[in-house]
Amino acid sequence: MELRNFLVTGGCGFIGQGLIRALAADPANRIRVVDNLCAGKPEALDGIRPLHRVEEPDWADPAIQLLVGDIADAALAVKAASGADAIIHLAANTGVGPSVQDPRADCMTNIIGTFNYLEAARQGGVRRFVFASSGAVVGEVTPPIVETLPACPVSPYGASKLAGEGYCSAYWRTFGIATTALRFGNVYGPGSAHKESVVAKFIRHALAGEALEVYGDGSQTRDFIFIDDLIEAIRLSLTADSAAAGEVFQIAAGRETTLAEMLDSLLPALESEGVAGIRVTYTQPRLGDVARNCSDTSKARDILGWTARHGLPEGLGRTVRWFLGRI
Repeated sequence: MELRNFLVTGGCGFIGQGLIRALAADPANRIRVVDNLCAGKPEALDGIRPLHRVEEPDWADPAIQLLVGDIADAALAVKAASGADAIIHLAANTGVGPSVQDPRADCMTNIIGTFNYLEAARQGGVRRFVFASSGAVVGEVTPPIVETLPACPVSPYGASKLAGEGYCSAYWRTFGIATTALRFGNVYGPGSAHKESVVAKFIRHALAGEALEVYGDGSQTRDFIFIDDLIEAIRLSLTADSAAAGEVFQIAAGRETTLAEMLDSLLPALESEGVAGIRVTYTQPRLGDVARNCSDTSKARDILGWTARHGLPEGLGRTVRWFLGRI
């Protein structure tokens, strides 16, 4: 069935604005956003469509409708989800560090918030639900990470995302909502000015003349995915057949990259744009971080028809140029 009414939680954030830009390319699509504006800003959606901040949303409105509020608010979830064809649940407490500092807040946001929107989907008859998960649910394993590995999270963040995956599975098997959980790799790219992930943070620090601080010796590995590739995975999840319902997919580039190797691409990209004198420092490993991360994305290829297309040097170059355009 055709999907036209889309609810995006966390829509003012980095991934949300990229997704909304893609959805808004079809003028027949209607877009509703829930965001507490803690990290994302409404200005991120400027130039995509007119933006209406609303209390009582109406799908007849062709503008992007913004409901300001927290995903822990169950009543707001029901109101926002009413009449939606699909929910893309991106809003979350993101990252290992904040979850270690305040595990309870991470639980309330990521577990209760996800439950609220699944329950709102059930009450509102929403047909599709895409959940932003993370490879952190698996924990410390020898890569590549595949969906069949037993989950053993290292951090509270990983545990909260695992709970979300569990609820998605239950709401498909019990209530018939076609849920899909996407385990995002380390996402980077244009639009990430406020993101606390390593690429965005390093670029901000370099442009401010500050040292780039590496936790540990730089040998830890991550699987970096460019924002455009991630958005395409979400879009394909929205239109996938029933084989994707209730399933979990690894969404990453499928390449294991050490932080030192990432810096070997990032530093030249910065220097080629005139950013010189960059300092790199090393400190103690961070509590809750895993040593290695890389995904096997063959399940996403086989069921969703998705593969990552952007290499790291190309993606980092585009990201650096976008940041410089903001100065």
